[in-house]
Amino acid sequence: MDCRRCDAVCCRLPVLLQAGDEVPRQYTARDRHGRAVMARNDEGWCAAIDPYHLRCTIYSQRPAICRQFAMGGDDCRRERQDYLRQADAWSLSSPST
Repeated sequence: MDCRRCDAVCCRLPVLLQAGDEVPRQYTARDRHGRAVMARNDEGWCAAIDPYHLRCTIYSQRPAICRQFAMGGDDCRRERQDYLRQADAWSLSSPST
């Protein structure tokens, strides 16, 4: 795995905010259970991600769970594999132009 070519697929995971997280309010939302979570954009990505550079715009204020997510770790690899499988499935089901 080459982390220099990160697809930031972890930024599509749900992020439950914890006590002590100091995320700017415009990037927070409530889930169906009323819990504080990171907001998402229309495509399902974390609202705090820069879509052009796939970088966190609130990196120094990111939630604890994001800080704990290890780049290149087991969870990272698993999420990337799942995302690539889904992308392959989408490309197979989409009509070619």
